[in-house]
Amino acid sequence: MVFSSLSFLYAFLPITAVLYLICRNRVWRNAVLLAASLFFYSWGEPRRMVWMILAALLAYVCGILMERCRNRDGLRRGIFLAGVVLITGNLLVFKYFGFFAGNLRALFGADWALPEIVLPIGISFYTFQILSYVIDLYRDQVRVQRNFWYLLLYVSFFPQLIAGPIVRYQTVEEEITNRRETLPEVAAGLKRFLVGLSKKVLIANQVGVIADTIYAGDPAVFGGAMYWIAALSYALQIYFDFSGYSDMAIGLGRMFGFHFLENFDHPYISCSITEFWRRWHISLSSWFRDYIYIPLGGNRVSRGKWMRNILVVWVITGFWHGADWNFLLWGLYYGVLLMLEKLFLGKWLSRLPRAAGWCYTMVLVLVGWVLFYMTDLPSLGRALHAMFTLPKTDWAAVLTGHYGLLRGLFFLPLGMVCALPWRIPRGRDSLPRAVAEYAVYALLLLLCVSTILSTKYNPFIYFRF
Repeated sequence: MVFSSLSFLYAFLPITAVLYLICRNRVWRNAVLLAASLFFYSWGEPRRMVWMILAALLAYVCGILMERCRNRDGLRRGIFLAGVVLITGNLLVFKYFGFFAGNLRALFGADWALPEIVLPIGISFYTFQILSYVIDLYRDQVRVQRNFWYLLLYVSFFPQLIAGPIVRYQTVEEEITNRRETLPEVAAGLKRFLVGLSKKVLIANQVGVIADTIYAGDPAVFGGAMYWIAALSYALQIYFDFSGYSDMAIGLGRMFGFHFLENFDHPYISCSITEFWRRWHISLSSWFRDYIYIPLGGNRVSRGKWMRNILVVWVITGFWHGADWNFLLWGLYYGVLLMLEKLFLGKWLSRLPRAAGWCYTMVLVLVGWVLFYMTDLPSLGRALHAMFTLPKTDWAAVLTGHYGLLRGLFFLPLGMVCALPWRIPRGRDSLPRAVAEYAVYALLLLLCVSTILSTKYNPFIYFRF
């Protein structure tokens, strides 16, 4: 089930909200959210839900044991390390066993059969959330959760379960048992949800057809110009798809009294790759910073170790996104760019006009999205070759044979404009202003529903991570 489906909008969410409001007790309201979250996950992964529950149970037991061994540092550290290894091992087996086993089989020319391992939805996100609880507990940054069902609610809470943002336990620790739901908060959450839904349905889905069509077609037909347009369309698709999902998650959480941290901050206005990664997928970047980069020494080490730390983080970041060679290349690509900016390129960029820095950043980001999109390395090579050799485009074939692509091109300017940080000035609160505002949100909902009904193209890119 996805947020942009009619089953979610007209069945799951209203029923969950009504049951939640009927319950006057915090315990029962949490029970409603837990039951709804498990049902939400089981809608697409009924048999693999057990792995999420077992991972949460492992974290719970690990936390209780660490608390009981507070005065025995060696034993506490051993419990912590065992928990981290087992929780991480669950992710490694499901996500990477097939990749490494397949490559070893190809390397040695073996013909052994590989078991089919289906990746559970959202495992990368909920694994990192569970790890953040265990690590922060070991660091004494949070209190142990003695109620397993509350810890499971944190892990499985449906707004952020499938595709983030990665919510740390310390962010919602108090709100699990002590939060307030007010009408203004519910209204603000609903409006944020509708903004995210509009990003996803009215922009991401529309421009996404462009990249899919061009990358599946003949490079001799589309030529170099259309491959740059494909990179731009995918950049807009993944931004509005993922930031839209984050907006919906933040809005839904707010409706039920939870306050998640922001996950995007207009990344396409960045003037360096360093700035881009401060603005893109903030919850993931900060997770790697706090749990891997800083423990390795961060930048408070020798220059060589500093560069090593950056490279380690970005190799892991690449593989976190997927078990394919293109994701490793994508991670190395950004690792090298960030190393260059730390060493000398960042100082040069700071002396240039912002427009020059922005052009530099956007070209590199577009190339990065091509690396991210293309899991097939020969196809990746052809796409990059077309982008940098600029073969001619057969415009007659493009304009006459690809209606979906042409329809998507109509939405590209809208996507580029909406990616900018527009601020609507607030006037004095009044009844006409409030009516006009809610009329706009009602219109957005109507447009989203009519668009959902008229097309079957409704993917969420980060579901596969």
